[in-house]
Amino acid sequence: MLFRFSRPQALAVRALPVVALLATAVFAPLPFSVAQPGMTANVLGENKGDPIITISGAATRETTGQLRMTTIEATGPDADVRLSDVIDGWFDTDRAVMPRDSVYPTGDNVKEIEEHNAEEMRKSQNTATEAALDYLGKDSGDIKVTLKLADVGGPSAGLLFSLGIVDKLNGDGSGGDLTGGRAIAGTGTIDADGTVGPVGGVALKTQAAKRDGATVFLVPKAECSDAKSELPKGLRLIPVTTLKGTVDSLRALEKGTGSVPSC
Repeated sequence: MLFRFSRPQALAVRALPVVALLATAVFAPLPFSVAQPGMTANVLGENKGDPIITISGAATRETTGQLRMTTIEATGPDADVRLSDVIDGWFDTDRAVMPRDSVYPTGDNVKEIEEHNAEEMRKSQNTATEAALDYLGKDSGDIKVTLKLADVGGPSAGLLFSLGIVDKLNGDGSGGDLTGGRAIAGTGTIDADGTVGPVGGVALKTQAAKRDGATVFLVPKAECSDAKSELPKGLRLIPVTTLKGTVDSLRALEKGTGSVPSC
């Protein structure tokens, strides 16, 4: 038996699948993570009562100023992110919506991801030490560097670790601090040869830096445009590509001589 619908009835019937799809989109979990500015830590200082950088086998110097590594915080890999969360994140300048796979590229559960991030942090610390000692021309067989930073994973603090080691051992090379007494923040991976790599989430990290008192932010050059997109007022960006170039830029900034690159 066939039924004939009036036009209003037909329109209502046609709308049912659309309503169902919208309802599914609103209430179904989506493959995104919502990120926000995370903690920062001064690698020249302490974290939870322990020095972040400890050096033995060589004379170290007292430092002033700060070198702050920066982080982002994101919803976990097993968190339900809904359409409303995504919409809020798009319109909120201190949150960002990111594909979950870009935040958690490895591992299917929290434990696997934590183990992966911890291993990446260990590798980053070793590479940061190697890059710093190589830059200074010091023998890694005579100097032992221990890096300790609780509850932080991943490789994105590599550049700041290397700079912290350089500052503690050599400062600006002429008796002053590499920071010039400033609160300097930044992010970036580091290779053993001193190459700085991109990390992601820099727009949120600039906000964390400004919140915690930084006036200068070191950003991998490839991520300048991202860093500028939501740049807090009063925070100066310095693009970097190598450890040597970063040290040269900080020296120029400290002494007020030479050119300091900008994004």
